[in-house]
Amino acid sequence: MDATDAVTGGPVTDRATRVLAPNPGPMTLEGTATWVLAEPGARTAAVVDPGPDHAGHRAAVLAELERRRLRCGLVLTTHHHDDHAGGLDAFAAAAGPARVLRAADAADGEVLEVEGLELRVLRTPGHTADSVSLLVAGEGSLLTGDTVLGRGSTVLAADGDLGAHLASLRRLLALEGVGVLLPGHGPERTDVRAALTAQLSHRLQRLEQVRAAVEAGAADAGAVAVAVHGPLSGPLADAALLSVRAHLRHLGVDLPG
Repeated sequence: MDATDAVTGGPVTDRATRVLAPNPGPMTLEGTATWVLAEPGARTAAVVDPGPDHAGHRAAVLAELERRRLRCGLVLTTHHHDDHAGGLDAFAAAAGPARVLRAADAADGEVLEVEGLELRVLRTPGHTADSVSLLVAGEGSLLTGDTVLGRGSTVLAADGDLGAHLASLRRLLALEGVGVLLPGHGPERTDVRAALTAQLSHRLQRLEQVRAAVEAGAADAGAVAVAVHGPLSGPLADAALLSVRAHLRHLGVDLPG
């Protein structure tokens, strides 16, 4: 799939099924993806990003497990944002005994095993300080959380870091054998190298645009955001300002706002 494809719930690979949270919007696209992962023929699954604390979504994920006669052996998150992790505790309680692993507690390179399914943890900070990606052994799929979206560009959150994000994108580009990206928002991407390269190029271009706005005399971060992104409102304006601040920190520029 590419960035123009519609996103729906259901099986995406032999091991990965997407359950969309009912939270569509300008920042979440069609909704946050909860991923149910299981080795073919297994009876135990891992659930990645159980989503917001929403009873209906929790019920939908549990129903997917029940439909496939799977128990949840592991529930983990790609980062701490509420639309991915807000429902973690409630889901874990409802799903029954399972290992719970928050992104901040996952070790880089750690291999998580669930009845034959192997997930390798890759620390990929930048969007947030605790962001991780997960490489699914045996099929070359990569769960990217919000480090790489299926459509559009990643927002650098208040605890994000541009230098770390650039390094994370380059790390993912250096991986071999990845055939599909499974993001936290938007469609899966089979044009893996093109998608990652586009994100890296976009972020470097944004950095130069921020630098140019500062050199042109922008008085504050808000003025830089308007110069780079144009006039925005609501959540999009807030997201643009967050990313601009991250770019300014990277440049070592201290502007008000």
